[in-house]
Amino acid sequence: MNALHYGQSIFEGLKAYRHADGGIYTFRPEANALRFQRSAHRLALPPVPTDLFIGAIEALVRQDQAWVPTDPDQSLYLRPLEFGSEDALGVRPSTHVTYVLMASPVGAYFPQGVKPVSVWLSDEYVRAAPGGTGEAKCAGNYASSLIAQAEATENNCDQVVWIDAIERKYIEEMGGMNMFFVYGSGSDARLVTPKLTGTLLPGVTRDSVLTLARDLGYQAEEGTITVEQWRDGCASGEITETFACGTAAVITPVGRVDSKNSGAWNIADGGSGELTMKLRAALVDIQTGKATDTHNWLHRIL
Repeated sequence: MNALHYGQSIFEGLKAYRHADGGIYTFRPEANALRFQRSAHRLALPPVPTDLFIGAIEALVRQDQAWVPTDPDQSLYLRPLEFGSEDALGVRPSTHVTYVLMASPVGAYFPQGVKPVSVWLSDEYVRAAPGGTGEAKCAGNYASSLIAQAEATENNCDQVVWIDAIERKYIEEMGGMNMFFVYGSGSDARLVTPKLTGTLLPGVTRDSVLTLARDLGYQAEEGTITVEQWRDGCASGEITETFACGTAAVITPVGRVDSKNSGAWNIADGGSGELTMKLRAALVDIQTGKATDTHNWLHRIL
């Protein structure tokens, strides 16, 4: 089938949360539906309408509601998947497409829980190039990242950090997560995340963090940061925190960077940054119903 031969496959990731009152909610499913449609367009797949995308989630969660954990640190991970399933060898868009939705209870993304991770700066491998599939959540992007992740593991790092394909110096993203850099501290802290250039995934969590940071009174912007600026900023104390964010890991602090050609350095004292954990708490509290959802991000299922 096309998905196996030519990689015509896309997916999404979101979670269902059980609140203290017993209600079950998902977080911003409309945003995931829209991104799924954009990914479908890029991979020459028919887009799944938003109402069908959300309706399938509602039906599955209602059927499997007993699998939604009661522990606030756990959730039911949801994986929509669409792939070309025509039995043919021709290199063309599949005339048959299969849509699958699966679910699995999950806990912390990293085995050590919410603790700073070490990252490996990939000098050799590239995740995406301009005009490619970097902004699509397609299977091939993840398959091509596995060798770099293996290299990170061999160097005692938890995750890989990608840089751009052209100049080989601009930070793009970490593994399957977006990145944020904190300049300064206290009320004067400023957040910068790599701008969307078509080569990195437009994360739903990324967008939520930008909004929450501004809600809390912090300056949050999209921009560019080079490897040298990251390293030197940490050395001078200008950059005080670095974190990554995504559906699976929510917000994860980065404590140390290592690489083959650019040296190694700690972010501040290598611990979890104050603003990092503040933003994580703010986001998790909304997702789990502990804080008021002023942006109407939650979608009730039960």
